[in-house]
Amino acid sequence: MGAGTGPDPQAAGADSVARRLVVAGRSASRKLSHSLREATVGELLAELGGLALDPDEPADIYGDGVVERLERRVAELLGTEDAAFFPTGTMAQQIALRCWAGRTGNPVVALHPMSHPEVWEGGALSVVSGLRTVHPTGEPRQPTASELADLAEPFGTLMLELPLREAGFLLPSWAELSAVVDTARARDAVVHFDGARLWESTVHFGRSLPEIVALADSVYVSFYKSLGGLSGAALAGSTSLVAEARVWRHRYGGQIFRQFPAALSALAGLERELPRLPSYVAKARTVACALSSAFAAAPEVPWFRVHPEVPHTHQFQVWLPYDADRLTEAGVRLAEETGTVLFRRWSPDGPPGLSVTEVEVTQPGLSWTEADVAEAVRGFVARL
Repeated sequence: MGAGTGPDPQAAGADSVARRLVVAGRSASRKLSHSLREATVGELLAELGGLALDPDEPADIYGDGVVERLERRVAELLGTEDAAFFPTGTMAQQIALRCWAGRTGNPVVALHPMSHPEVWEGGALSVVSGLRTVHPTGEPRQPTASELADLAEPFGTLMLELPLREAGFLLPSWAELSAVVDTARARDAVVHFDGARLWESTVHFGRSLPEIVALADSVYVSFYKSLGGLSGAALAGSTSLVAEARVWRHRYGGQIFRQFPAALSALAGLERELPRLPSYVAKARTVACALSSAFAAAPEVPWFRVHPEVPHTHQFQVWLPYDADRLTEAGVRLAEETGTVLFRRWSPDGPPGLSVTEVEVTQPGLSWTEADVAEAVRGFVARL
């Protein structure tokens, strides 16, 4: 067998750990959130069957029917003139930025280097849309108004990811956000919000969704990241922008024949999960504080970081000075041996030996007490 043609032991090991995480998560009696990987096809189909308000409603064709109903609901919730459904947020956002480049005559997009288009989209902004990006800051935080004002070249669009996931699901303050938006306007730029997780940002800002969205010229929101939908996203803004985006959606291959499964699950998420998000944020803050106390009380752990100390949303990061595989294995063993899922996958980041994981608190985590968190941390540390 030639070099490089045999099985990859490291990849096989990772697959094995992933399978163990799913099995342990499905049978766990206690966890902070459900994993998107745990649901089976049968379970998703059974849930979908109960979502139709009128089972005799005609099925959608190329975006009518239930898809139009979803679009109207999103526009209503966000306070925009219109909204368009997209199969993916990546497509929605690329099209929004492409439309703005055409309207402003400037293909330069100012955004954070840790934002989704720079990290997760394979350079599509430049390769597919011919756009170019500039970075107001490289620091792992939201950009400031002064940094935006100091950019040496003009930009047509400012894109803000709210919250900035890779930096720890970070949001600016309301005053900081307003100042950044005002600075972009002063530089003759439009403002687009990557609001994949905007739904849960109202608690931190102390503002309603329409108040937040009113600061921007357009916003993209996701239906599966926080709302538990099957897939899909929406681009919201003015009637003329959304009409243009629909033209580009067809050109990009996003005019799908039938989309009712995703649309129905998105509507269900807006009905069921959206009102619960503030309670998730509140519980995440309790869990984060309890994690800090529990790790501080563990003499075996030389250093830790819960980031941010007070979560801005219902998701945050935990950092520990151990190998990522060792931490993941400890979490899997805790789940397998006690039925408690505290952490899932860990990733190496920063200097060698430093690893990070993301913690999310949703419905299953609402019953956790500080004592529950402390007990889970003790069990986790004992398995390192």
